[in-house]
Amino acid sequence: MAELLNLNIYHFLMVFLRVGSALMLMPGLMSSYVNATVRLSVALAIAIVMMPVIAPHLPTENIDTVLLLRFAAFEITIGIFLGVVMQMLYFALSLAGNLAGQAIGFANAQIFDPTFQTQSIVVETFLSLIAITLIFVTNMHHLMLSAVADSYYIFPVGQPLPWGDFSKEVSLLLNGSFIMGFKLGAPFVAFTIVFYVGMGLVSRLMPQLNIFFLSLPLQIYLGLGLLFITTPMMIMWFIKYFEDGLLPFVH
Repeated sequence: MAELLNLNIYHFLMVFLRVGSALMLMPGLMSSYVNATVRLSVALAIAIVMMPVIAPHLPTENIDTVLLLRFAAFEITIGIFLGVVMQMLYFALSLAGNLAGQAIGFANAQIFDPTFQTQSIVVETFLSLIAITLIFVTNMHHLMLSAVADSYYIFPVGQPLPWGDFSKEVSLLLNGSFIMGFKLGAPFVAFTIVFYVGMGLVSRLMPQLNIFFLSLPLQIYLGLGLLFITTPMMIMWFIKYFEDGLLPFVH
């Protein structure tokens, strides 16, 4: 009985460490409005459900204390890697929101962003909250959990960590998220160029006109109009990009 109990604790620990580490960094669950107790409860529940499926694939021969600690460190590292991957995919929308806020003229209008627990431009926070809502409404969080569960096929317990693959994947995701964020914010970049060129021409043609008092309200009105028009398309493209980024991790 004691041997069976120790074996079950070992199985649960190996599953809980990876799942818990990933959930701590998963978009939506890492937000400040989700307290640590809720995140821990969700991680415990998911680990209990996954344990019977994952247990047959876990190594059980000659597990001593040193080897157990080594496996635990590996599992935490893999969980953190999966969470970082999801955060980097989510970073694309934050960059687009930052570009939109700068273009509209809300660069100094900052508010607390519960997703990243930092001060950010109000437009960036607005888009982040919409994206988080749609991730859960469209059941995209199931895909995130599936990526964590299927990671045991990609990174079996007890195998050496592929540090080269980790660094390569992180660099590719960071590069891809930056490009995607710039694509999502491209309408606002174009709007900024056209608007300031137009204001410059008006200033040259009518030097007596106080261009500052004319440009700022016009920039806000036109920028908000562009934001309302482009937000549905931005969110749809982001959700598709987020899904495509997680599919390689789903078995």
